[in-house]
Amino acid sequence: MSQPSLPYAFARSQGVLLRGGDEAQAELLVRSGAALGAVNEARRFLRRPLRIETATPGAFELALAQAYGDGERNAAEVVADVGQEIDLAQLMTELPAVEDLLERQDDAPIIRMINALLAQAVRDRASDVHIEPYEQSSVVRLRRDGVLQDIARPHRALHAAMASRIKVMANLDIAEKRLPQDGRISLRLAGRQIDVRVSTLPTSHGERLVLRLLDKSAGQLGLDALGMAPDSVRQFQALLSQPHGIILVTGPTGSGKSTTLYAALRTLDATRMNIITVEDPVEFDLPGVGQIQVNARIDLDFARALRAILRQDPDVIMIGEIRDLETARIAVQASLTGHLVLATLHTNDSAAAVTRLIDMGVEPFLLASTLRGVLAQRLVRKLCTACRQPADTESSEGRWRAVGCPSCGNTGYAGRLGIHELIAVDETLSRLIHDGCQEAELRQRARATGSRSLYDDGMRHVANGTTTLEELQRVMRD
Repeated sequence: MSQPSLPYAFARSQGVLLRGGDEAQAELLVRSGAALGAVNEARRFLRRPLRIETATPGAFELALAQAYGDGERNAAEVVADVGQEIDLAQLMTELPAVEDLLERQDDAPIIRMINALLAQAVRDRASDVHIEPYEQSSVVRLRRDGVLQDIARPHRALHAAMASRIKVMANLDIAEKRLPQDGRISLRLAGRQIDVRVSTLPTSHGERLVLRLLDKSAGQLGLDALGMAPDSVRQFQALLSQPHGIILVTGPTGSGKSTTLYAALRTLDATRMNIITVEDPVEFDLPGVGQIQVNARIDLDFARALRAILRQDPDVIMIGEIRDLETARIAVQASLTGHLVLATLHTNDSAAAVTRLIDMGVEPFLLASTLRGVLAQRLVRKLCTACRQPADTESSEGRWRAVGCPSCGNTGYAGRLGIHELIAVDETLSRLIHDGCQEAELRQRARATGSRSLYDDGMRHVANGTTTLEELQRVMRD
């Protein structure tokens, strides 16, 4: 796609977009209802005849986002340019806030550099941006499909200014460099609403920053699109139809637990149920669902929010994470009093969730009577369908290998999907939990009832060419 010639702010406000053409004639996409003066201004700006095509407002916004979002310069190029042109003595100048990143192409160099880094992160579907100071350099890395990749190495002298700019955008104290801080940035990129969670951490060489990106305009997945096997989907939906009890989703940070819980809540009828969540943070808005975000600054933690929720006559409660005994006990009591409780927990597999809660201090007899099911999960990268190739060896018959191409950033992978281990608690498992059995015995009983391990479930995707054995082994190295 050619680089757009019209300034983004003009194209968006006036409803005209340069789509292509040659020196003899330009192709212009015009939003329906756009003023004739905007077309004339575009003709004067481009200095050539126009071939005009009209588009609905929705189609125009999509084309605008694709043209300017995908057409941005590589962040590394902008970082290199800024390093050459900037006056290092003026780095600590306070910089103004931004609205839409693409409308600020002519701003101060540090603003332009941060904008380029965020724009590339959004284009590359990155979940996190890491800005890390070291003795001789500063490194910017993106976490794309769960794997960190270096994208730029700004001059070491630029790091403090980059940190200050991001802290200004997140309404943090730029003078405080000795203590960790957390903040939030709401911004727009080519019309897309992006929520950025900012975390700073002081190190021996300066402040380390991690920015977590949440695309508010991204489509949310249903259970059938998570990569879950059809029989697991049916079993999980059966658990969600229970009137009360606890359903846990477990896994490490970044394994898609919140996405699964959001998908689960969307299967419930919010018009007939009172559904309330307590999260940290609220990642996506769910229509018809009351969502509460914890706030440590005012002592609104999970336990305090849950106690208030129970006075709101809820039918379903979703807990972003069970972190301590008090939260666990309230969840158990809520399920005993007729509520369906969905929650996440950090454990390696489903059976370990039982041990984790008991170690927290939950009585085994209470857990045995309230726990309905545990879903453990991980995320594996999907093979890029544009460049994948059949594996070379005879022992890998029916399998594919990653190659790499421009569309996948030369990684060989594009996007991720889940692998799952679902254990539904039946009478036998409930009795084993009540008696305080070991994890190995719980796993053995689960396998006897047909529960697949995470590795076995991942082999489904290897067999059908969705991912590779190497990727599965990377994720399951524990």
